[in-house]
Amino acid sequence: MKTLNIPQLLSIPELKGKYQSKELTPEDVIQEIVHRAEADKEYNIWITPPEMEKIKPYLEQLKQMDPEQTPLWGIPFAIKDNIDLAGIPTTSGCPEFSYTPNEHATVVKRLIEAGAIPIGKANLDQFATGLVGTRSPYGETKNSLNPELISGGSSSGSAVSVARGMAAFSLGTDTAGSGRVPAALNNLVGYKPSLGAWPINGLVKACASLDCINVFANNLSDALLVDEVVRGVENTDPWSKSITRKSNALPDKICLVKEPPTFYGPFAQNYKQAWEKAVVRIEKLGIPIEYIDGSYLAKASAILYEGPWVAERWAELGEFITRNKNAAFPVTENVLRSGAKPEHDAASLFKAIHKLREFTQKAHQQLKNAVLVMPTCGGTWTRDQVRENPIETNSHMGLYTNHCNLLDLSAVAVPAHAAKENLPFGITLFSNSENEHFICGLADLFLHDRRSLQKRETTLVAVCGLHMRGFPLEKQMIEHGAVFIREAKTAPQYKMIKLSSQPSKPGLIRLNEPGASIEVEVWEMPLSQLGSFVSLIPSPLGIGKVVLEDGSEIPGFICETSAAKTAEDISHTGGWRYASAALK
Repeated sequence: MKTLNIPQLLSIPELKGKYQSKELTPEDVIQEIVHRAEADKEYNIWITPPEMEKIKPYLEQLKQMDPEQTPLWGIPFAIKDNIDLAGIPTTSGCPEFSYTPNEHATVVKRLIEAGAIPIGKANLDQFATGLVGTRSPYGETKNSLNPELISGGSSSGSAVSVARGMAAFSLGTDTAGSGRVPAALNNLVGYKPSLGAWPINGLVKACASLDCINVFANNLSDALLVDEVVRGVENTDPWSKSITRKSNALPDKICLVKEPPTFYGPFAQNYKQAWEKAVVRIEKLGIPIEYIDGSYLAKASAILYEGPWVAERWAELGEFITRNKNAAFPVTENVLRSGAKPEHDAASLFKAIHKLREFTQKAHQQLKNAVLVMPTCGGTWTRDQVRENPIETNSHMGLYTNHCNLLDLSAVAVPAHAAKENLPFGITLFSNSENEHFICGLADLFLHDRRSLQKRETTLVAVCGLHMRGFPLEKQMIEHGAVFIREAKTAPQYKMIKLSSQPSKPGLIRLNEPGASIEVEVWEMPLSQLGSFVSLIPSPLGIGKVVLEDGSEIPGFICETSAAKTAEDISHTGGWRYASAALK
């Protein structure tokens, strides 16, 4: 009998590598996921759990797809149950609210078209109202590392499904921190794009003007590959925007808040110490640090639940709550009904809008070419403690998250040093919508530093064609954990040819005589990923030593000399970016 080597934690490159080597099939992985879901039933992760019968049609679709052209071929993902999956009930954590959609949400549709396999609908704090993961009639989702603790919410099941090895990534939502808090409590990456960058068609709205769909993953590169697949304008979505995320880069400075953060709950001291360790690590990254006045961030956060913005939740769900007595969780209904208070009138809304404009302008000025770093959570608690004090604990959870969407910021939550055994601690990096590449680049540097403590080694790679930023195969660099470092030129002893392939691509040939200096990009890639990456490179291309203008030699793309016999010499263009523009 075949023994399957399925990793406990799932990642996109590892699964793709095992599929390519025929070590595993998507069916093998799904069968294991169904088994794991049954074994973890008491964690209350699912509302519609993984079942082979429901997943089989998506496995069949894979047979019609080319794995080389579909970046998520065979990759399992979970969906928060306020996001539509055609033919499967959407409950938003409330059985009486349930409906069965005929179409996928736009982001789900794009993922499926890229080869990803939806495996089930995940539990959540009802109507995405809460940051704790305990407000669901389908059970309290337990923390993946310590079942006595909360999982975080509202995207509770989404996060725990990834942390317990049932999905390579999952979709959550983020209005006030629901896409970041569960990441911190379950040792995951939680990436929340800029408002409008991902379409929200097919999402049960909480606050439509603030709602984002987000991704949870075990590593940053997986999250960013998902972002590449789903990002982009949807013309039928009135909230959709065209926002391009540039290739990862580092900011000019890091902003920290002058006022020391306050932590609450039974692990407050552990969190304080973990934050202090994180700051020390940040200081060692070699990027200038500026301490800023962050008092306005708390004032902005207060507008979300203490100000008129809570009325937007009532506008979305008030009619259902009024018609269906006792359908909602008591604490959820109390939060929603607070939006109907008479003080939340039109005048108070406009006052809040004007105040937010001031705060937003200040935030965007502070974060010009900069990244703000804060703790992700204000504390954590046991599930028993949250049940006893549901409002205050929830409020403290969101101390450092609630301002984000109100101020039109993007964010990525990443793990830092654990607060103690089985008690993760995380930080969040914030930028404005023009600078998402800065939070991604800085997060990669921070995580790289953490992994280097585990003797993780990397190599530089010179890239000269379709793997450069903005070209179709850049995604292969990202999914193999590579980060862009700088632009460079080769020594003046190279020739660049245009290969007769579809699509067109260049070949870089080193000469034994004077030649041209060709523009390249220098990326840094984990050595552990290099072998998998090289296996994807077709002949006559390969990886060899490339001599740069400064005399240094690094691994990079080269081409067999024999290919030059029938290829066009395009050395005069100076590089593929210019050559490809001329071809258009």
